[in-house]
Amino acid sequence: MTSDTATSRTVFATSKVPEISALFWIIKVLTTGLGETTSDFFVKAFDPVVVVLIAAVLFAACLTIQLRTPRFVVWRYWLVVTMVSIFGTMVADVAHIVVGIPYLVSSVAFAIVLAVVFMTWWRTERTLSIHSITTRRRELFYWATVIVTFALGTATGDLTATTFGLGYLGSGILFAVLIALPGIAYRTVHLNAVVAFWIAYVLTRPLGASFADWLGVSHQRRGLDLGTGPVSLVAFAAVVVLVAVASILERNKAVTQRVE
Repeated sequence: MTSDTATSRTVFATSKVPEISALFWIIKVLTTGLGETTSDFFVKAFDPVVVVLIAAVLFAACLTIQLRTPRFVVWRYWLVVTMVSIFGTMVADVAHIVVGIPYLVSSVAFAIVLAVVFMTWWRTERTLSIHSITTRRRELFYWATVIVTFALGTATGDLTATTFGLGYLGSGILFAVLIALPGIAYRTVHLNAVVAFWIAYVLTRPLGASFADWLGVSHQRRGLDLGTGPVSLVAFAAVVVLVAVASILERNKAVTQRVE
């Protein structure tokens, strides 16, 4: 067995991702909003190509830290998610602003990429469950999926808000309704739990981003004009507080398990 193969099959004691709870979804939506406004702020204030390159380096560094950790650590996990949110947003925004790719085209392209990632993951591991992220290879598939879902969600949110003319508030309301559907389907028609999770996960991106944009953008763009900078700072503070809460809960759970 080669060293690369051995690394890809490294087995962890427990899953490297958090358990699904209300707190998980709240933090997830907040990180999507944080990524949207932070990306908008930096891409418009500085050279977008340079900003994307810097974000890529920071994201790679955070992901490396996560991958080298042999167990789930709350703050490291959410640090990567936050950087994915910022970097994924920048990729989608630069594709439209710099390259000129229409949101409809990028949305379809990212959807195809996501389908390919899911298909490859399934054919390789025979599972897409986040509860099975117990090997290095599965963790790599997981983060590849997360990256694409952020880019897809960004493009889709901008598509409904601008191309379809719903505005950011209208888009936020639309995705708030849509994100409830997988949970309803799971409880009423027994939609597969893994399928329900990933549908909801994709929808958190346009949900959080749409409301964040509505708060931050100008009145001319049908927003409240609070500024992308201030909205980013408030979202960042909220994420820090909730991640601290999640860390305390995780620590208490570990103590309880040791006692039992």
